[in-house]
Parts: sequence; structure tokens; C-alpha cells
Amino acid sequence: MTAPRKIIIDTDPGQDDAVAILLALASPELEVLGLTCVAGNVALPLTARNARVVCELAGRPDLPVFAGCAAPLRRDLVTAEYVHGNSGLDGIVLPEPAMALQPVHAVEFLIESLRGQPAGTVTLCPLGPLTNIATAMTRAPDIVPRIAEIVLMGGGCFEGGNVTPAAEFNIYVDPEAADIVFKSGVPLVMMPLDVTHKALTTRARVEAFRALGTQAGHAVASWTDFFERFDMAKYGSDGAPLHDPCVIAYLLRPDLFSGRHVNVEIETLSALTRGMTVIDWWRVTDRPANAMVIGDVDADAFFALLTQRIGRL
Repeated sequence: MTAPRKIIIDTDPGQDDAVAILLALASPELEVLGLTCVAGNVALPLTARNARVVCELAGRPDLPVFAGCAAPLRRDLVTAEYVHGNSGLDGIVLPEPAMALQPVHAVEFLIESLRGQPAGTVTLCPLGPLTNIATAMTRAPDIVPRIAEIVLMGGGCFEGGNVTPAAEFNIYVDPEAADIVFKSGVPLVMMPLDVTHKALTTRARVEAFRALGTQAGHAVASWTDFFERFDMAKYGSDGAPLHDPCVIAYLLRPDLFSGRHVNVEIETLSALTRGMTVIDWWRVTDRPANAMVIGDVDADAFFALLTQRIGRL
């Protein structure tokens, strides 16, 4: 039997982050070493709180959760309560977490984990701004070649942005951090808006979660009910893109996704296009490829996988 893939989820929950965490914790193919929290969708105290709420919902109060960077490297923090609600996890009301945060900073945990595990065995799964990851790389450059892969949600190609015309939220919040990560040389897989906007929470898909009849199923249905209202109004779609679970689904079923290995650069200087992911999809430059940019997903199979796994919790 193949040993589980070791991952660290770096997150700013967020309803879609919460669903991604549940998917990972329901999947024996993955060994989640810990959750590292970053400011993003809401401020750090709330993202750290929300991560622990999700762990307890999944029956995993033993999973270590670490608070990390409270602000971007060089910018003022931008948050998204207008999408996720004041708590970042609005929807179903769940108990306040009883489990404690770990006393170690998330960046230190990242460094210690990558130094302590055999090189090439830990995959990082960032679901929010890349501040923690970039800070760890900067403080401890020796960990960079030890990272097996980074599979992240962020950016946009033909879809453009969702927080400005040019930029997706995670990259926009801390473009300098994203620039460090994309220039690191670590193998990268990028889930941009182009693919996540094909993973829509239709009414039938939401009701399939509710029909599981479990607390986790009800929570996912409630979160997606709340989360989708903003995007449905914004895009005029039948549902909302379920962004972050695409990262975990890729680890489990890469065959559901397709993309291209191309060059991605991060815009950090322009006020107009701050945080834009400049993706050379058509390979019109001689810049070397640095990321597998995913462009398509089998949405029906994705939601079937997600529903089946959430049903295990």
C-alpha cells in the first residue's frame, strides 16, 4: 500500500477553505501534518479560529493548527468579509473551538517540518495569500529545495481577476509574497479562476451535501448556501465557484484536471494591475516555464469525489 502523501495546508478560512480542509481530512491518501493560518479572507485571529472549528467538525482536534502572518509583506491587509461574512465562516453556527492554537508561529512550523521530514516528501497547499510560504522561504532558504511541490489556489489567466479587473484575491493581497514563491524554483501547480469557475455549486450539488444527513454535510451545504449568494449576484451564474477544494482534489485525482506548463510572472509595481498573474499560456515569450497552470476540470467528477469524501466524516 502506498504511504499517504504528506501535506501542510496553509489557509485563511473562508467557506471554500473549510470544504478543502474537510476533503483532505476525509482522504486517507493524504497525511495532513498541520494547518498554518494566514490573514486573508478575514484577519488572522478569525482564520486561526475558523481552522480549529473545521478540525473539530471533522473529529480531528488532535491536528496541530498554527497562527502565522497577520499582514502581507509590504502592504496593508485587504480582507473579504463582503464575501465570507464577518466571521469568515458565516452560514451554519458551530461551537467555538475547544482545541488550542499551537504555541509555535506558523512560519517556524513550516521551516521545522520541511527540515525534519525527508527532502521531497512534503507538499505545501496554500489556499490563501502566500505570506507564510514566502516568509519561510526568505528566512530559511535551505527549505526551498526540500519542498516536493506547491499546489495553490490563486491567480487568473483568461478570467482576469475577481477583486480587480486584473487580479485574483489571494495574489492581490500579497503580490510580493507570490512573486517570491513563483520565482523559487519549486515545482508549482496553480489553480486559477479559469478552472475554479468551472467547479460551480449548483443547487443539485449543494443539496447532495445536505442529503448526506451528517453534521459535515449540513455544514458544507450551509457554507455553500451562504458563500454562493455573492458570486451568483456578481456573475449571474447558477452557483458559485468552489475554489480551494480544487487544490485537494488535484492531489487525489489529477486525472480530473488539465493544464499547461508555462511561465507565470506576478505584477508588483503597477497600481492598475497589482497582483496580476501574467500567464504565458500561448508561450509567446522565451521566459522559462515555472508552473503547471490548470485550465479545465471534470466538474461532475469533482463534485462526486467531494460529496463521497465529505460523506465519510
